[in-house]
Amino acid sequence: MRRLGVIAAFPRELLPLVEGWRRAEARDRGQRAWRGAIGSTECIAICSGMGKDAAVRSCSFAENFGHLDGLISFGWAGAISCGMQGGQAYTVDEVIDAATGRRFAVTGLGAPSAPRAGTPLRLLTIDHVAQAEEKRALAEQFRAVLVDMEAATVAAAACAKGIAFYCLKGVSDTPGDRLPDFSRFTDVEGGLRMRALLAHLAVRPKYWRSIADMSKNSKAGAEAASCALRELVEHHANQANG
Repeated sequence: MRRLGVIAAFPRELLPLVEGWRRAEARDRGQRAWRGAIGSTECIAICSGMGKDAAVRSCSFAENFGHLDGLISFGWAGAISCGMQGGQAYTVDEVIDAATGRRFAVTGLGAPSAPRAGTPLRLLTIDHVAQAEEKRALAEQFRAVLVDMEAATVAAAACAKGIAFYCLKGVSDTPGDRLPDFSRFTDVEGGLRMRALLAHLAVRPKYWRSIADMSKNSKAGAEAASCALRELVEHHANQANG
């Protein structure tokens, strides 16, 4: 049986996917894990928080479940191009690490129902939540359309192990959304300090509309990404067996 590791940041990114799966014992505080199957493929879904260090912990923990045939960077990403629609899921063709300039090709066999761009779809990994005023510059500099904080780390882990790497993201926010600097409200494990964040937002109405849109898009994006991932895994299995 093939075994894939699905790496996300937050439980809400994974919940539509892992419904009916069994919880696995986590190793670190703030970490959650589930085991299940998509067709004949065993999947281990793990979230440990935002950012590089959290993604490293998730990839390392995934090894406890046996040999992996591939790693999937999964969950939410921000759109930095107007062509990307909030609440949609997209399969990514290339991931760029902004810190090093390193580029990672993504294994092919995209999910049939996930929208495709006319040109290679690039995702940029940075070390913070992209702000509205910098999104256009990032898009132009790197020719990327999506941005996140974990995909390049997952790609590097897959590359180091010599296994397949996939990247599938649901769009949580769009280029014009004005969002707070979430990095100010993360703990040492990469989780959000929700009480502090909500207190910050309560007295800053300039963020309310974008936060409401982000909440709606995040839910729809997680559901769309879950459906697309199931199709990707089943499509890959059919190709391998055909």
